[in-house]
Amino acid sequence: MENHAAPEQEMYQKRIPIFPRSVSGKFRNLKYVILFLAYAVYFLLPWLRWARETGPQQAMLFDLDGRRFYIFDLVVYAQDIFWLAGVLIIAAWLLFFVTGLAGRVFCGYFCFQTLWTDLYMLIERLVQGERPARIRLYKAEMSGAKAMKLGTTHFLWLFVSFLTGLSFTLYWADAPQLVMDFFSGKAPFPAYATTLFLTLSTYVMAGLAREQVCTYMCPYSRFQSAMFDRDTLIVAYDEARGEGKLGRAKLSKALKDIGVRHEQGFGDCIDCGYCVQVCPVGIDIRDGMQYQCITCGLCVDACNEIMDSVEYPRGLISYTSDKALSGEKTRWFKAKNIGYAVSIVATTAALIWSVATRDVLELAVRQVRQPLSVTLADGRVQNSYEIKISNKGLVSSHYRIELDNFHNAELDIGQRDVFTLAPEKTLRVMVRVKVDPFQATQSKTLFHFMVVPQNQKDVKPVQHDAWFYIPQNQLGK
Repeated sequence: MENHAAPEQEMYQKRIPIFPRSVSGKFRNLKYVILFLAYAVYFLLPWLRWARETGPQQAMLFDLDGRRFYIFDLVVYAQDIFWLAGVLIIAAWLLFFVTGLAGRVFCGYFCFQTLWTDLYMLIERLVQGERPARIRLYKAEMSGAKAMKLGTTHFLWLFVSFLTGLSFTLYWADAPQLVMDFFSGKAPFPAYATTLFLTLSTYVMAGLAREQVCTYMCPYSRFQSAMFDRDTLIVAYDEARGEGKLGRAKLSKALKDIGVRHEQGFGDCIDCGYCVQVCPVGIDIRDGMQYQCITCGLCVDACNEIMDSVEYPRGLISYTSDKALSGEKTRWFKAKNIGYAVSIVATTAALIWSVATRDVLELAVRQVRQPLSVTLADGRVQNSYEIKISNKGLVSSHYRIELDNFHNAELDIGQRDVFTLAPEKTLRVMVRVKVDPFQATQSKTLFHFMVVPQNQKDVKPVQHDAWFYIPQNQLGK
């Protein structure tokens, strides 16, 4: 008896190259505007100068050594890291809200993978030509002309990847100085390592993997369905209008008039394939909603362009909802969407309030405990304290240290009465508090140290609790 082994099946599907065709229209133009703004912010922001009394003169800089993040006039310290949690929470709520309303528009217009892939495809098209030319080049045998076009394409991809990696690195140090050090070999190793890693990852993700990242690597395409409902805006093909009773039919002289097509039972779709050719992930939107779709709207532009050319009504492919396709009314104001919106507003308001009300003056007090108290020659009891004052503002300030809620006590801070502290600096001061034990009624007294700004009326005084100790056997003496 012969044993016929089952044919071995491949675990993974071999990638089918996609050659997207160019298209014009309002959604393509919108993507270009967003692409331009995103690149302008990303590449130019590290070079934007920002005047400060102290610290870097760069508008946005993340100083890991100093444990400070400079964002225009805001300085974020290590203890303010909970703000990052607030930003991430807002981003998550916003993603849920937008997805519930408009599907994967984030993927189609704002995702870094989409933005960089768009540029890489534009470079490819400028070097190798339009879709038919790129397909011919792909199928052609290797030659000098093919090698030149492919080499130029990959060189430009690598150049953009290098600029991407270097620009990211510039956010972590003074941009002009780092660029000089980078090309002179004096930059620190992490600068070279970070730039190299992002150069290679950008080149692979945007140049080689492309739609594979969205289809197989990104988890968003998998769990997005949990946030969709019948009211969610999607890019959809109007099957009833496009297929008619007998399906699609190619455009011909006999079937050019839309009225004739309808009389014969054919739909408005002329089966030109333009919507498939412009799709960056290579799907046919006429097959229904698919998880690969990034809702970029390019197929809408393509179909509208064809409909205009044959003088048919626009909207065969459009942004719509499942309910609208069924003739029902789309409901935007639902409990889910309202809940997301309220959460976004509340979290944003809390974050803004936290940033706006943050104290630019910080005070910490540590009591010296060896010895805890000292009896002076005049009979008074003395406790010593180390006071740490931090100026988290952007200008120099003058401060006075005072006692609060401690009558008949003397504060000894030495020769100085007012302390000057530069921005982003910390000052440590040793102070002594003296009390006559005869006037004390308890061995442990709670009081407050206060630091009062002298030259900034908009900065509130800060206080810190402290305890004064008197030996039990000296009370009333």
